[in-house]
Amino acid sequence: MRTVTINSAGMTMQDVIDVARHNARVEISEQALAGMAATREHIEKLANGETPVYGISTGFGALANRHIAIEDRVQLQKSLVRSHAAGMGEPVEREVVRALMLLRLKTLCSGRTGARPLVAQTMADILNAGITPYVHEYGSLGCSGDLAPLAHCAMVLMGEGRAFGPDGVEHPVPELLAAAGITPVELREKEGLALINGTDGMLGMAILAIADLNHLVDYADKIAAMSVEGLMGTDQVFRPELHEPLRPHPGQAKSAANMFAALKGSEIVASHRVGDSKVQDAYSLRCAPQVTGGLRDTIDYATVVATRELAAAVDNPIVLENGEVTSNGNFHGAPVAYILDFLAIPATDLGSMSERRTDRMLDQNRSSGLPPFLAADAGVDSGLMIAQYTQAGLVSENKRLAAPASVDSIPSSAMQEDHVSMGWHAGRKLRKVVDNLRMILAVELTAAARAVELRAPHQPSPVSAELIARLRKVVPGMGTDRFLAPELAAAAELLRS
Repeated sequence: MRTVTINSAGMTMQDVIDVARHNARVEISEQALAGMAATREHIEKLANGETPVYGISTGFGALANRHIAIEDRVQLQKSLVRSHAAGMGEPVEREVVRALMLLRLKTLCSGRTGARPLVAQTMADILNAGITPYVHEYGSLGCSGDLAPLAHCAMVLMGEGRAFGPDGVEHPVPELLAAAGITPVELREKEGLALINGTDGMLGMAILAIADLNHLVDYADKIAAMSVEGLMGTDQVFRPELHEPLRPHPGQAKSAANMFAALKGSEIVASHRVGDSKVQDAYSLRCAPQVTGGLRDTIDYATVVATRELAAAVDNPIVLENGEVTSNGNFHGAPVAYILDFLAIPATDLGSMSERRTDRMLDQNRSSGLPPFLAADAGVDSGLMIAQYTQAGLVSENKRLAAPASVDSIPSSAMQEDHVSMGWHAGRKLRKVVDNLRMILAVELTAAARAVELRAPHQPSPVSAELIARLRKVVPGMGTDRFLAPELAAAAELLRS
């Protein structure tokens, strides 16, 4: 098992994925712990001073004008976390919660929040023990951070709230902590706020989506190329001289190169290179690199933003290196919210184009000689007719989900927080778009494999042959109608692996 060491200077996207998805162990460097201890000394001095300091000796948000007595400050931190743990709805996915916690831990370890090393170490211990706080789907507006989701995590540090054990089953939090040898933390000045004031949920979802989409775009190029074969299309529109020299979008050039390489050696393509009556292929074939490439370029931009946010220390107030504690607006999720919305748009369009290729393969009037619906005995059998219905329904849902969340704002906290990012909601939508895209591509893969096999005795390209061979290990080929849902699920799982 890999170990991710957290220093004071951020982490990589791969670190986040390894901890969130693959249970990598978390360690905090001695340098980071020392930096946290040094910063905590400044907080202790301010806490014992007579001048009110926001987040240390005052209330929060619209209640920031009230000075809190020293004897009430432990209760203040507990009250903050308990009141903010106000989410509703179903629990979010384990990988999202682990990413959320890790990214908050990363900021704690920056030494800019004023939290004690003990708090950070306890959070690391909870991650390493496989304990997952119960975080509800609703509760964040993506401003002042992902407040409710992070508060539900902070509750577990206090020995309260709800959580799932390593077995994925919910158990009482005190029992989970005791079984792992973890002592609950009694929060002190500034620490409750430091645990909940970050963009960690939306950033975690962005990083996971970027990883998934990077995986899917490579598959999308291969599947689109296979559809070109099955529909007796040409590979010549994917030649390199037609892309980067004429239209220098890097993503388009990459996808065109992938498709051109995927069609190399195809007997099917070669079989109609001379004497084909078609002048041009349909846009869903010919323009595939432009759409998939647009998603690639959006992923690249989203990666830049996510990498910058990974290097950030997001909290309010923040402790500067000279010990000054000052308010700021870095918790606003706008930069991350935008990329979550941006990614959903080309991912949706890629799915829409994929469905058009599938529909073309099923229509005997446009499929260049394939049987209706790729059925073994059309009329008796329906073939992949309803698989395309499912695909169309997924495309339609993605079109609704692609409407941006970040253009909306609902004021909160008695108009103190009068403009919010809705980044958490953008992240939730994007996760659904990505899952739907995987299923959409799985249907096209299932159809394209049948179409290519129906072109026998001409053989597909080696790339297509290899992908079809992998598919055939879990999804049978042509035959009379059978229970199709498990086959489509198996194809989708192949695209996840």
